[in-house]
Amino acid sequence: MEIILTESIDGLGEIGEIVNVKPGYARNYLLPKGFAVVADQGNVKEVEHQKRQLERKALKIAKTSEALKAKIEAAACEFELRASEEGKLFGSVTSADIAAKLAAADVEIDRKKIQLDEAIKSLGEQTVNVKLPGNVVAEIKVSVVAAAE
Repeated sequence: MEIILTESIDGLGEIGEIVNVKPGYARNYLLPKGFAVVADQGNVKEVEHQKRQLERKALKIAKTSEALKAKIEAAACEFELRASEEGKLFGSVTSADIAAKLAAADVEIDRKKIQLDEAIKSLGEQTVNVKLPGNVVAEIKVSVVAAAE
């Protein structure tokens, strides 16, 4: 029996796939639980239409993310902090600090999108990734210099 999955099921398939299953499995489990619908002409056309809609939406999100990526990578992210003679900071640079610096440069990013494993605690330049929608990753150059005392 051919069905269209409305939920991802381990060992069977992903959402929107048309799969063949035994009639009892479909009739007694998949259809009553709402995990699938019968693959008739109308349902197949509807699923194909939804897939096209999702592809267009994903393409639009990717375009806006690419534009935001260019804006992020163009922004300068430089911090001037007090440091010891060995180059260790008295404090640290966190994702919230980086988000505030980007906001000052007219780039609004949620600090949770900034992928910083741990706070920056030393002088120098580091590359920090920012995860954007549509599987787009922007890289920010964060430079930390010692403050003149």
